[in-house]
Amino acid sequence: SFTQMHASKFKASAQLIPIKGLIIDFSADRDYMENQMENFTVTDQTYIPRNSNIYGNFGSSTLLLRTTFAKTNGAQSTVFENFRNYRLAIAQRLVSNSVFESLPLDEEGFPQGFGKNQQEVLLFSFLAAYRGESPTQINLNPIQSVPLPNWNLKFTGLTALKSVSKIFSRLSLNHGYRASYTLTNFQSNFEYKADEPNAIDKLGNIIPVRLYSNINLVEQFNPLLRLDMEMNNSIKLLAEIRKERAISLSLDNNLLTESTGDEYVAGLGYRVKDVRFRTTIGGRKVTLKGDLNIRADLSYRDNITVLRNLE
Repeated sequence: SFTQMHASKFKASAQLIPIKGLIIDFSADRDYMENQMENFTVTDQTYIPRNSNIYGNFGSSTLLLRTTFAKTNGAQSTVFENFRNYRLAIAQRLVSNSVFESLPLDEEGFPQGFGKNQQEVLLFSFLAAYRGESPTQINLNPIQSVPLPNWNLKFTGLTALKSVSKIFSRLSLNHGYRASYTLTNFQSNFEYKADEPNAIDKLGNIIPVRLYSNINLVEQFNPLLRLDMEMNNSIKLLAEIRKERAISLSLDNNLLTESTGDEYVAGLGYRVKDVRFRTTIGGRKVTLKGDLNIRADLSYRDNITVLRNLE
């Protein structure tokens, strides 16, 4: 047997300070892992390959902002409907980019071999819908070569204003965004034969070279907005909104799981300055002095999980 492993990781970060008091940190990452395994039989001192298999995982930072606040009403979702509707346009593009021409149409208008539930049709329709891209423009390669940037933003410049500094000793605004795209446990399709590229499976779809089991998109605003204040009288105030969602498509059963969460945090605190207390250090009694910070936060979180079936 023969095993070959390949892994590549890319991380990039940058910091931008466009004005005094505003700091923006950018980050991007990409992670690709691939293992190739192959067994051989030996006949007359000749090695004959058997059961070549490639399997791996892929992850990359991405952007999902175009659909973050898309209209959703209970079980109804405009993005999910786009996902269903994009399948025909994606199927037609897959045909135009293949060696096949003028394929007959099935009863639902899809080119034969690229039906509404064919793996690649679903994969690219899903990505186009939930990333807010056009099905006629999306890149038909599931392994992205270039990761998209995420960011964290912090602004403390308001205390430079005299009217603000008279009331607040500290006033900061924070915002953070992180989104990822992952393909888990893809592997070679043992039913695919290079000398029969137009072979079809039991459902009448073209047999793909690779099998993808799960596609995952995760988005986090951590926070969407955070306002952290300390007044000159040592009273502390905090207000924060966090938002996140995770969308997972299983290509084994065409089931989509969409989880969303909204969290609201309110905080109140007080700083007691120059608190003195006695302690023993090394057998000697000493008096230490420092600030005593008292703080209480209250959070409310709303989670919703919806299972959607394409049929």
